[in-house]
Amino acid sequence: MAKVTRLTRQKRNKERVNVYLDDEFAFGVTMITAVRLRIGQELSDEEIAKLKIEDSYEVAKQTAMNFITYRPRSVSEVRKNLRGKSFDDETIEKVLNRLIELEMLSDEAFVRYWVDQRTTFKPRSQMALRAELLKKGVAMDAIDAVVSDVDETSAAQQAAQKQMSRWRFLDEETFRKKAMGFLQRRGFRFDIAKETTQLIWETIEAEREEE
Repeated sequence: MAKVTRLTRQKRNKERVNVYLDDEFAFGVTMITAVRLRIGQELSDEEIAKLKIEDSYEVAKQTAMNFITYRPRSVSEVRKNLRGKSFDDETIEKVLNRLIELEMLSDEAFVRYWVDQRTTFKPRSQMALRAELLKKGVAMDAIDAVVSDVDETSAAQQAAQKQMSRWRFLDEETFRKKAMGFLQRRGFRFDIAKETTQLIWETIEAEREEE
């Protein structure tokens, strides 16, 4: 058994406490973990090991929460981030399950965010979106729950319209070649790419007649 002889808040991180056992520094823990400790308390090796495990969990949870603060993340992204910081797999899965339980982490929410961002800035087909999200480790059921609602015709038109300023002075043959290639690289089917190309070309022609 070892006796807790001193508890001091760390200078560099006020949210952590240094634990001294038998007048020697032993380890540091989060404030949440430290609240159960008191001067004079005796700890067994098993209790010390448990405290360290709990501390690792609390640190990993805070790390994950900081990571998801900036934007929604997929479960796979958070897992990868925590592994990169050398947390063990058991702790990582415990943190992930807790965040999911608290509805702070959701693959479906991440997919909605990803699709919204793509729709706004770089519209893509359902096929391209699925490929991107699968590459990020998102489960297919979460992907399908959101991506299946994407209007590909509208997305193709949005994608093409963003390029109009670059294409509007091209001759018809060059325009059609560039537009078709661009849309198919974004994953749109041939029929949608062709229909969209025709629509945009008609818009360009109409603008030229007005000039």
